[in-house]
Parts: sequence; C-alpha cells; structure tokens
Amino acid sequence: MILQGTGILTSFIHIISESLLAPVVIILVIFLIYAILSFGGFLNEWFSKKPLKSAGLESLLQDISMANNPEELRNLVNSSGLYEEQKDILVKIANNYNLGPQARKAFASKLIEEEESNLLKLTSKTDILVRLGPIFGLLGTLIPLGPGLSALGTGDITTLAESLTIAFDTTVTGLTIGALAYIVSKYRKQWYEGDLTTTETVAEAILEKLNEF
Repeated sequence: MILQGTGILTSFIHIISESLLAPVVIILVIFLIYAILSFGGFLNEWFSKKPLKSAGLESLLQDISMANNPEELRNLVNSSGLYEEQKDILVKIANNYNLGPQARKAFASKLIEEEESNLLKLTSKTDILVRLGPIFGLLGTLIPLGPGLSALGTGDITTLAESLTIAFDTTVTGLTIGALAYIVSKYRKQWYEGDLTTTETVAEAILEKLNEF
C-alpha cells in the first residue's frame, strides 16, 4: 500500500517535472533576449560614456569656490562636462539657495538618494539574471534527462540524443545569460558609483558656497 502511494506521488512529480520543460525553455529565451539587449545597451554606453575627469572636476570646484551668486553657480554647472542627470540635481540645489543650510543639505541628500535609487534599478534586472540564468539553465538540463535515461533503458537512442541535446543547449544558454548579465552589472555599478561620488563632491561644494551668500 505504501509503495503504491509512493508510486502515485512519484508519477505525479514526474508529470509536473516534464510539464515544466516548455516554460523553462520559454523563460530562457526571454532571458537571453533581454541579456543580449542589455549587453548591446552596455556597449553603446561604453563607447559614448565620457565621465568628468579629475582635472575637469578640480577646475569646476575651483570655479564654484569663486562664484559670486547662485545664477553663476547654475551657469557653471550647465557649462560643465557633467551628465544631464548630474546637472539636473546640482541645478536644483543651486535654485533652492533661499532655504536654510540644514534644509538645503537635507534636500541635496534626498536628490542624490533618489538618483542612487534610479541607478540601482538599472542594474537590478541584470543582477537577477546573473542568478536566474544559470538556475533555469540547470532546470533545462535536468528535466530532459529523466526521459533520456528512460529511453536509454529501452534502447531508444534517438530520444536519448534529443534529450541530451536539449540538456546541453539549455546549460549553455543559462551560462551565457549569467555571463552577459554579470558583465553588464559589474561595469555599470562601477560607472554609477563614480558618477554619484562626483555628484556628491560638486553638491558639497555648492552647498558650502551657498552658505557664504
């Protein structure tokens, strides 16, 4: 009786396992398309990205220290080599020169935190793919091995070959997804951390100068 019940449960699990193969393959295809698109965007960003160098940052900080009014601060930011997102944050800080020192500092911190959150969202999806890509690849590897081993027992070499082909293909696909996503996430995080550091440095200089007006 116990063996019969176990056999029913085993058969049920086997059916569920085999039924998961199609969804797993579909998900892998979707992940692969997204990983390729993300990698293409990463390459475009790689060639077009021109962060402000140390010399340029030093020059900007020196100019900010000699500014005479908030309008001049805004002009310095807008004419700098910073990215538009960085300029928007810094100009907003300069525009609120009428706030008290503590309020200005809190407002600047809030703006930078929001930008950090936006940048993290850009890497969160590829961070997920780094883990889920290989996991679904492994699922796609193991699921067809069951029918493949059964076919081996009956001498059905054709079914075994098809099962092994699916297993190898899904493994390679999953690892490819993970590799592409890892490269994109790793370098983008480095870029964005550097951008945030630059924004914070310039924001601090602007806040100090606004306190003098």
